Amino acid sequence: MKTAILAAAALTLAGCATATPGPTAASMATPPADAARATASHDAAAFERDRQAILAMQGEYAVTFDFREMVPIASGYELAEPKLTPAREVVIVVEDRGDFIMLQHLLIVGEEANPFIVKHWRQDWRYQPETVLAFQGFDDWTVENVSAAEAAGAWSQTVYQVDDSPRYAAVAPWTHDADGVSTWEPPVSWRPLPRRDDTTRDDYDVIAAVNRHTVTAWGWIHEQDNSKLLLDGDGVHELVRETGVNTYRRTDLSNDQAARDYWTATEDYWALVRTRFEALETDGTRRFHIEDDAEGTQLYGPILEAGQRVLFGLSDAESAFAEAEPYLDSQITIVR
Repeated sequence: MKTAILAAAALTLAGCATATPGPTAASMATPPADAARATASHDAAAFERDRQAILAMQGEYAVTFDFREMVPIASGYELAEPKLTPAREVVIVVEDRGDFIMLQHLLIVGEEANPFIVKHWRQDWRYQPETVLAFQGFDDWTVENVSAAEAAGAWSQTVYQVDDSPRYAAVAPWTHDADGVSTWEPPVSWRPLPRRDDTTRDDYDVIAAVNRHTVTAWGWIHEQDNSKLLLDGDGVHELVRETGVNTYRRTDLSNDQAARDYWTATEDYWALVRTRFEALETDGTRRFHIEDDAEGTQLYGPILEAGQRVLFGLSDAESAFAEAEPYLDSQITIVR
């Protein structure tokens, strides 16, 4: 059934994006075990340009999240109201190992003088990856091999949710123009419903998206060309196409230190949480299931609450993770 659904999705998306579907078991061949990874087409200077484009996304930003359903596809479908949300955000570099860069987003909410910090999404960038995560729908994930040809000179971006569970991933090379603008645009890949929809609707099952990042002199833009799909026994049914434009304008936030203090206090705890999810990608697991309810009471809420206890000095990192780990174990299932 899954192969048939993925094949139908490819046909559906052919009409809504020029990119081909993202990595799936059906579309990516496993390279021979003894095959050497392809030699990067990049030279050292090109590799460094890529790295600087990724690292340029760190900093302090005035952000606008703008999502608009634009094209109704299903008969009788009524477009949802646009969702426009301003925000303040600090993006920090957690790791930079040369060919691997981890960026953590931290939201600043509440009063200017008394801000509340929310751990937001995270993006991991890996040069010439051997594998990439692929969402299969219904909370199922697979670890897919990346061919040597596709990996050569390219970077994977894997995005993680506020509780560090996976959100989506894809592979593509960076391009750089003469004016210093850098763009990363991968093929279509699948992702779960965003929480803004997951808490309010149940009429579709997965988003198929092109996830484009453009880095400029003034900041960066995260564009999304989304197709909302319903999956059932008859295959894939496209409901509507949505555009998302998240704009990060570099600014000087007066209370950015609160975000940095939050991370200093909690980073050891979040490193332990990350390790639990990273094991699913690196220990030979090929398929796993991560379940959570829309409101986050099963996983998202308890994991964040344990982190807050660390922030306020009510628990150390190890004790907080010991509290969080049963929730992780109960909601993660390895599929053999």
